Amino acid sequence: MTPSLRTYIDEKFGSLAKFVKHFDETGEAEIWLEVSRTSKHHRHGEVFRVAADLRLPRHILRAEEYAEDVRKAIDQARKVLHSEIEKYRTKFVKPKRGGMK
Repeated sequence: MTPSLRTYIDEKFGSLAKFVKHFDETGEAEIWLEVSRTSKHHRHGEVFRVAADLRLPRHILRAEEYAEDVRKAIDQARKVLHSEIEKYRTKFVKPKRGGMK
């Protein structure tokens, strides 16, 4: 993996941390990321695969995307993971209760 690709991944998936902090007390989340080619001999089409697992309390969120460019696959996986975080937040996080003022 090239240093520029590593920086790109850190930027894209590091920004998901702010969403996790809203509903996890510690704000810690563990992301497992796998970037690979689907095969060695294919040169065209969806040849890059990105799989991301985000481990949260009571649940593991997963995104797996294929694209013709590795950065496009990373962007798509981040978008899917973001929507999974939103679903998790509405399903498992207790809404804050506020009284009338």
